[in-house]
Amino acid sequence: KENSMNKRGTGVTFIAIAAFLFSAKYISAAIFGSNLASHNRELFLAMLEYIGYPLSICSVIALLIGLAYIVWGEYEEFIIKKR
Repeated sequence: KENSMNKRGTGVTFIAIAAFLFSAKYISAAIFGSNLASHNRELFLAMLEYIGYPLSICSVIALLIGLAYIVWGEYEEFIIKKR
């Protein structure tokens, strides 16, 4: 039972990492464009493009790992209760 709780905790941690990485992309773009005189949607999208996709890819991977750990923990708990 304790093992499935650890898996759930690990899953929640990975989901928190995914949220941090996802927001880091937008924060990085905002910091990058903070010295511009004018701001509009096109400039912000250009800054996001400059930041690139690695943060998005890593956040999706962390999210999937987190979900997998949570499902794994729930599955183990279900099997234990079924016995």
